[in-house]
Amino acid sequence: MIETIIKGLIIGILISAPMGPVNMLCVQRTLNKGRWHGFVTGLGATLSDVIYAFITLLGMSFAEAFLRKNEMVIQLIGSLVLVVFGYVVFRTNPLKGWTPNTKIEETQYFHDFISSFFITLSNVAIIFVFITLYARFTFTPVTDGNGHLMLALVTISIGALAWWFFLSSLISRLRKHFNRKGLVILNKTVGSILMIISIGGILLSIFGVTI
Repeated sequence: MIETIIKGLIIGILISAPMGPVNMLCVQRTLNKGRWHGFVTGLGATLSDVIYAFITLLGMSFAEAFLRKNEMVIQLIGSLVLVVFGYVVFRTNPLKGWTPNTKIEETQYFHDFISSFFITLSNVAIIFVFITLYARFTFTPVTDGNGHLMLALVTISIGALAWWFFLSSLISRLRKHFNRKGLVILNKTVGSILMIISIGGILLSIFGVTI
């Protein structure tokens, strides 16, 4: 159970951290309207992520025997894919399409929530990211029963919300000093962390250690 909690939290953070459209929307709304608008934007994304997390976990349960039989190989492949993903995040220009000086019309929190929910929901490719993370961390809570499945979804949600709270709070605190360079550094930091975790996973897989 402790293992499910720890891995769920890590997956929740890693699935939310890369600077994609919703992260940029969170930054922009935090800068223009305040931290809670940014956080609610992340809340909408989290709900969509949890839906995809649930679908992916159920799908992987049908491949339980295959996953357990090829655990080492799958972990190694997952780590390699995650390295590439981290590198792409590191090299991606987070400023593309960002207009920090554009005045955003004041909206209700519900609009912030629902817009980010549908933006994230439209990105079906997130399923492949979930599969990669599940493989890397040998994360198959559904095989341990419904209790572990619910715990996994809750901890993934908490991990994702922790990231959105951190990002909106950080941007809010630095909004007077925040510039384009700061956003680039944040994006490169996230990409670097992903690559470090992945390389560590590759080494562990090579030496036959499962995590």
